[in-house]
Amino acid sequence: MRRFLPLLLLLSCCLAQAQARRVIERPDTPRPDATYLFAERDTCNLYLDFYDAAPGVGPCADKVQKPVVIHVFGGAFVTGIRNHPDDREWYRQLADAGYHVAAIDYRLGLKGKTLKTNFSSLPVLREAIQVAVDDLYAATRYLLEHASELDIDPERIILSGSSAGAITVLQAEWEICNNLPESRKLPRWFNYAGVMAFSGAVFSTDGQVRYAQKPCPTLLLHGTADRIVPYSSIAILKNYFVGSAGIAIRLADIEANYQIYRYKGAGHEISVSMRRTLPEQLRFLEENVVKGVYRPLDATLTDPLIEDQGWRKYTVLDLYSRK
Repeated sequence: MRRFLPLLLLLSCCLAQAQARRVIERPDTPRPDATYLFAERDTCNLYLDFYDAAPGVGPCADKVQKPVVIHVFGGAFVTGIRNHPDDREWYRQLADAGYHVAAIDYRLGLKGKTLKTNFSSLPVLREAIQVAVDDLYAATRYLLEHASELDIDPERIILSGSSAGAITVLQAEWEICNNLPESRKLPRWFNYAGVMAFSGAVFSTDGQVRYAQKPCPTLLLHGTADRIVPYSSIAILKNYFVGSAGIAIRLADIEANYQIYRYKGAGHEISVSMRRTLPEQLRFLEENVVKGVYRPLDATLTDPLIEDQGWRKYTVLDLYSRK
């Protein structure tokens, strides 16, 4: 049970503390081109901020309909916002490279809840992840339904997520690939065109994480010293929480079109490295996703210029003790 303890505590407080980035908005911070209501829930309304792709640039420069990247923010399913100023800088960079961006809300399923260090917390954790996935599917349906007016290519809808958001996007694609009931909220013909996950994982309560069919092209970025969202995996009995290294093994086994960047010695700060790793993202998006090139890559690197947020020295238990 002790090996699984980090999973039970992971989303109750530690990530919320680790990702509590200061919100500093400068006068020149990019703003969305439009904001849309995409779902009405019992507890809240959910919105997405839309950033228009710059015309005449990127791999789809000559097309009216452009790819769109849906981004899911991080924050332990407890906190976080779709329009953090730092993220908006990155959204505009993607838009300037020829990609629409939709930054979405989702319900924070663990807000106000405390996970206990026993099996009774597993359904609460599973439900929080699923609530986020369901809201992601709702945003996807909205974009599909409004693809013509937004100039979106419905066959090139790409997922991106940070930390808890990375868990959400990886979980969403995993459910589609295994034809789980939850994924049937999307059209039968649909799958995402690509996934980018910054410090993510997949959570299964029914045994090892496997893929019944090949997932869409997947980009994984993770610090090898990340002790908040596990780099490899945590398991007990039939419950598995599998991070990027474990996912990469599964994707290699089925010869999926995936890339993994293993940042040696880095911790959870990779979850907010979107602006720093933009060149890697753009090459993945252009070649693996848009052009459909089978270009697997497994790279271990050290990048001293990725800002140290001080997270690598913390374990889940260290952060939990500071609650």
